[in-house]
This record gives sequence, structure tokens and C-alpha cells, in this order.
Amino acid sequence: MKFSTRIDRQVAATELFDALADFDRLERMLLRRGVAVTPVNDISIGARVWNLAFDWRGQRRELQLALVQFDRPERLGLTGVSTPFDLRLDLSVIAMSRQKTRLIFELDVRPRNMRARLALQTAKLGKGQLDRKIAKKVKAFVDDVLS
Repeated sequence: MKFSTRIDRQVAATELFDALADFDRLERMLLRRGVAVTPVNDISIGARVWNLAFDWRGQRRELQLALVQFDRPERLGLTGVSTPFDLRLDLSVIAMSRQKTRLIFELDVRPRNMRARLALQTAKLGKGQLDRKIAKKVKAFVDDVLS
């Protein structure tokens, strides 16, 4: 299932990209929201990797998130693996003018088992509502990152 949204901001493209790529600040933001963040320092992986753990809907969820694409100042790509899902998150920063920038947020969620496949099938019935919720959360996230 794919989700995408576009956000326009009155800020330079490099400033927005640098704010999105400030991983130490993002880790602190996640910690404030109750997410356990553990950086994985394994050189053999060749990428920046984090193990995330959080409570959602009464259960503990775990996710391994890896930075797989870093093309400054245009694109960030992250992949995530959890027990039920594989995730791919792409953030594209496009300069529309010197002080106007567009962020394109794309999230692709793939099921890893039958239970996850059924959950995604059910979620597709309310995809319009999910799109609006994700767009609202992404806008709030960008505002928080830029503040």
C-alpha cells in the first residue's frame, strides 16, 4: 500500500534537507514521544541503522530502520523491517525557488505474512481517511523539524 503527500514550505531547499537529515535531533524527537531508539553501529552493514521499539495499540512493536539513500540536498531513502511489514520511505526535497521548497513524502508498506496482508486489505477500505491522517502527521512533523 502506498501513501504520498506533498508539502510546500517557505524555506530554502538545503535548509529543509539539513533539518530532515539531522538524525541526532530526530532521535531526540522520537525519544520524547516514547520510542526506544538504539543506533546500530555495525560497519559491515554500510549504512546508518536504528532499532526502534514503541507501544502501539497495546502491544510492543519493533522496527529496524536503515538509511539506504542520502543524496544531498534532494533525497533521503529509508527502509524498515518489522515482523509484519516491510517499509520504504522516500523523502524528496525540490527547490521551487530560492525560498520555496516542496517536500514529497512517499511511504510504501508491504506485508510479510498473511495476517499483515489482511490488515492492509482492510486498511485499503479507508485509504482516503488514512491519506488525510498521514498528510496531517507529516505536516506536523515538518513544522516540528523546522522549528
